[in-house]
Amino acid sequence: MLNERQSRILEILGLNNRTSVNELSQKLDVSSVTIRQDLNHLESQGLLKRVHGGAVLKDGDDLDNRLGINYDKKLKIARKVAGYVNDGETILIESGSVNALLARELVAEKRVTIITTNLYIARQFRKNKKADIILLGGIYQHESEALVGKMTRACIDQINIDKAFIGIDGYTMENGFMLRDLFRAEVSSHIIQKAKDVFILSDSSKFGRTEMTSICCLSEIRHVATNDDLPQEFRDAFQKTGIDLILA
Repeated sequence: MLNERQSRILEILGLNNRTSVNELSQKLDVSSVTIRQDLNHLESQGLLKRVHGGAVLKDGDDLDNRLGINYDKKLKIARKVAGYVNDGETILIESGSVNALLARELVAEKRVTIITTNLYIARQFRKNKKADIILLGGIYQHESEALVGKMTRACIDQINIDKAFIGIDGYTMENGFMLRDLFRAEVSSHIIQKAKDVFILSDSSKFGRTEMTSICCLSEIRHVATNDDLPQEFRDAFQKTGIDLILA
């Protein structure tokens, strides 16, 4: 876990995408030496990128950058959902920053085999020889490091999926769960149709947001995992339809 000051740094960076050591030192009332130590630690965790005089948090689908936004909330979700996975299971983790944290939690705590369509998630365990990772093939997307396309769907057709964990970019009552990338959406929809049990993982900021394309509706999934500050309107809707709402 990050300390309170480091979490605050990520909040400031998330608002402006760029900050300086001097600005952080003034806002947080600590020395520039302490701020530099914090920034170095956050960079080592893949949560930001150090630049001369400060740090940046880029836009886009780069998971190194997305992890730093609402990090503590995402980590709570990942740790909560990890309890739904049993030792010895083979699961599919699609993509997204919460899913990347989930993969870290599972490998640290349990004996599991992780199938993934995301190279970033697979790379997290390149030095962990005990981790059993199966990476599906496909067209490589440089920013998100997701694998997409016809080859990815063909790989999915060859495996039995007991539990699948899917990331999203938005959800509304009218449009269901959405992603902003059409190619990734195509793969996610295919996984949802194939899996026996589907978990949607997202921090609460995505609920109420409309994105490019829908991947599924409520009736196609069984679990939604998010933060305990989820607005009441969504809680009521999920409970009315019998969704297992997991709040962290």
